[in-house]
Amino acid sequence: MSQILINAYLNDLERYKKFSGSATEGIISEAFKDLLKAWARSSNLHFINQYEFQSTQKNRIRPDGTILHYLRVPLGYWEAKDSGDDLDAEIAKKLAKGYPQDNIIFEDSRVAVLIQNRQEVMRCPMTEPALLKLLNLFFSYERAEIRDFRKAVEQFKADIPAVLKALREKIDTAYAGNPGFQAAANKFLEHARDTINPAVGEADVREMLIQHILTEEIFAHVFDQGDFHRENNIAKELYALEGKFFTGQIKRETLKGLETYYATIRANAALITSHSEKQAFLKVIYENFYKVYDKKKADRLGVVYTPNEIVKFMIEGADWLCEKHFSKNLIDEHVEILDPATGTGTFICQFAEYPNLCFVDTLDNVAGLGIKAGFQHDMFAGLSDENVARVKRQNARKISVIIGNPPYNANQANENDNNKNRDYPRIDELIKSSYIRLSTAQKTKVYDMYARFFRWASDRMHDDGVLAFITNRSFIDSRTFDGFRRAVEGEFAEIHIVDLGGDVRANPKLSGTKNNVFGIQTGVAIAFFVKRRKQKGCKIFYARRPEMDTADDKLAFLASAKLSSMAFERIVPDKNANWFGTGDFEAMISLADKNVKAGRSRSAIFRLFSWGNSSNRDEWVYDVDAKTQLAKADHMIHAYNRQMAGTNPAYSDTVKWSENLKRHFKGGKRSAFNEKFLVSAHWRPFSKTFLYADRLYNDRLTENHVAAFGVALDKSNEVLMVCGHPQIPFTVHAVSGLPDAGYASRATQMFPRFKYLVDGERIDNITDWGLKQFQKAYGKNGSGLISPLEGEMSAGPTEGGETASSEFAAIPPSAPIGASPPQGGRSAARSVPITKDDIFHYVYGVLHDPVYRETYAQNLKREFPRIPFYPDFFAWAGWGKRLMELHIGYETVEPWPLLRLDTPDKKAREAGVAPKAVLKADKDNGIIRLDSETTLSGIPPEVWSYRLGNRSGLEWILDQYKEKTPKDPTIREKFNIYRFADYKEHVIDLIARVTRVSVETVDITEAMKSAKR
Repeated sequence: MSQILINAYLNDLERYKKFSGSATEGIISEAFKDLLKAWARSSNLHFINQYEFQSTQKNRIRPDGTILHYLRVPLGYWEAKDSGDDLDAEIAKKLAKGYPQDNIIFEDSRVAVLIQNRQEVMRCPMTEPALLKLLNLFFSYERAEIRDFRKAVEQFKADIPAVLKALREKIDTAYAGNPGFQAAANKFLEHARDTINPAVGEADVREMLIQHILTEEIFAHVFDQGDFHRENNIAKELYALEGKFFTGQIKRETLKGLETYYATIRANAALITSHSEKQAFLKVIYENFYKVYDKKKADRLGVVYTPNEIVKFMIEGADWLCEKHFSKNLIDEHVEILDPATGTGTFICQFAEYPNLCFVDTLDNVAGLGIKAGFQHDMFAGLSDENVARVKRQNARKISVIIGNPPYNANQANENDNNKNRDYPRIDELIKSSYIRLSTAQKTKVYDMYARFFRWASDRMHDDGVLAFITNRSFIDSRTFDGFRRAVEGEFAEIHIVDLGGDVRANPKLSGTKNNVFGIQTGVAIAFFVKRRKQKGCKIFYARRPEMDTADDKLAFLASAKLSSMAFERIVPDKNANWFGTGDFEAMISLADKNVKAGRSRSAIFRLFSWGNSSNRDEWVYDVDAKTQLAKADHMIHAYNRQMAGTNPAYSDTVKWSENLKRHFKGGKRSAFNEKFLVSAHWRPFSKTFLYADRLYNDRLTENHVAAFGVALDKSNEVLMVCGHPQIPFTVHAVSGLPDAGYASRATQMFPRFKYLVDGERIDNITDWGLKQFQKAYGKNGSGLISPLEGEMSAGPTEGGETASSEFAAIPPSAPIGASPPQGGRSAARSVPITKDDIFHYVYGVLHDPVYRETYAQNLKREFPRIPFYPDFFAWAGWGKRLMELHIGYETVEPWPLLRLDTPDKKAREAGVAPKAVLKADKDNGIIRLDSETTLSGIPPEVWSYRLGNRSGLEWILDQYKEKTPKDPTIREKFNIYRFADYKEHVIDLIARVTRVSVETVDITEAMKSAKR
């Protein structure tokens, strides 16, 4: 990477010289600055241009560039001089002025000088390879403070459990036998109930006291004065409470294990002179602290701290909207501001100049909504006496401006974690009566924390005001948020959205989290909502940052941009509350419809559709080995029955619980092991497994699956698997047996070709209505249809006796199966009637069409696909049939000729163990390394472009056959027997065959691009 950056720099240098005709400091420094910025970005560092700070000599200095660690502590500096200057003389001048000498580069576009620890360590021409060596020295420099901090964080992780245990024991003792503490605790509890919420309890007081004790050192030393932490209203009471039991020697002894951590924070804070950078430093420290101290809460709420650039942009944007619509500014006396998600106070310092600001950190402060309920606490909820008064005043008056960064998470991933986002009954009632009532989505889940804050804030504003949130971006185009979009369109007069993107799961082109402003995988957007009681209608404006911009690029843009001067696109929602999409999508024929499924309508191609099986305990019911799966099932059932027979009402960790299983348990439903429940299933693409298909242990194994695969779930049936989840690219695949609901890594729907009745009779699942629509479009007898191969028309019978719709499927792999359909003229051929099999294949072909997927990308994220009538029906049906044969029959296609290279792993063989499993792909070189002995090469580059969700077909195989440590502790202990070596030859064969499948699939989809539409 470093060599690539140097080459890019030299090219930029030549380009600047060529077009400018000069070599001044201002021209040449741009190229070197770009080099430093790119290098810093690749190392998770921050480059700041013209960063001003106070030197050790008390002078204000401003190097041309400053590179900061993520802690906002300087790594080094850069100062550029003109090529006509005497560089040594200029260096002397700067050093005399107090420029840092720990790690700084001086350069004049000809020579670079690196000074470290007050010594010149290297001087070189600004050409490779010498410059590469100098920059490696510069960027590898590490301050003792940074090194010590990294060590301290690891020690903090080890020490904090013991400190917390000791603290809690001392608080328990104080509650039990310290009258002074008891009186102070009761006083504080009364104060907290008055200033925060009546539902605050003793447990909350304990938690707040612990947080206060652990964080007071951080507050006191990041900023020179600790008044903010010591003098705010809640903190004053906490200090008084602490003073009753936790002082002097007791305090020192209890916290001495954390002193190294606090000391490194003090040392690093001392290096930061800028107030804004100290704010950034404090946020980083708090993020690290909270994720160690209380990881579950951080995970549950999606704890992320807001960069200063975003806060500034949001405040200035809200200020402009207030002035535009109400002729007032945030600082005006009668403009009241509320931050409803204060958390650790990200917005506090930025908001300090505004006199009418009120902080809370809750969804329970619902007095302004006409009801009090629930539970809330946070140190910042009662920042001062004035804030207490503002909270009370805000509950009685209309809010003008609400601004903040609500938490994002929707719910826990594991029922056994006991880490759910808690319920907010009043807010959830309001969501149900608005966002959910107005939604037409089949599965609507808008109880995400940020949706709750939107609902709370919308109702809190009442009449006129501005709402500004930075949140998850899914409300913009998610299918489940259609009701939300309808609601805000009716409640607000104007909406401005700045989409910052960064949704890693939805865009396979993004790598890691470097494109996300919060360094997370969830896309982010800033939204401004203006409410005006006298204005009817809603204007929606949208702007999006380039998807490939890095987080630094986006933050740099926000630092200099103003909402008032940004270019926006005007959005006009369609009748389905879609803000983006293509209008002609509605004119197409629907693939499926819940009214058709329920028998209330006929207007769709498929009658039955369903999610795949959803067990909620996949590790217990799925396995690649039949014997292992039966053993796991037997153990699980015995554990469940033992719990049923016991007297302990608590749910034992020996059982993987879910809401459904808990309900059956409460109802007294018992279980019995039966080998007949073992069936073959399609767990992930190109990954067949065994499933223990007892409905008790599979939460969503329903009559729909029985209808598709028979009573015993063992009937063969061709099934289209479709995933239109907003987090991943649109995905379609075909299987012939029971699939998992997470088949494409997200919720995936299945559309079976046939249905099975209880008596085993097989009937069509494609509706007669659907057949008639195709017959109307193409002619009842298919007259005039063009064959996919020029001069040929299919009319021969198939093995099953039905008329074949195309000879495309009979083309051998060596034939040009990707040949485009004819673009002009028609062959003289007889009519071919369209059958339901043809429709099934046509649908599969169209859903693979790259043009269709790109054109209707937004529609496909929100609703079932709709199918167009392309001019050449049989071409698309033929393509679809061939694709289905490849995808369902992947285990029998001709293997691609790959080169296998085996190099004995001597260490493994001498130790008598299997080679170490690797299963990694080198895409650029067409190589897969299977283990420490075997590599496969000769993989065509197009293989990686055949993607199912965020992975290619081969990557699915590599992922599924890796050796992974089970998450469940019981499985990890008793059933962790999978070893790649046992499946190595099978995987090699599978890779060769799926390589063939991938190449031919890409050939076909490339041919589709040139077809008439």
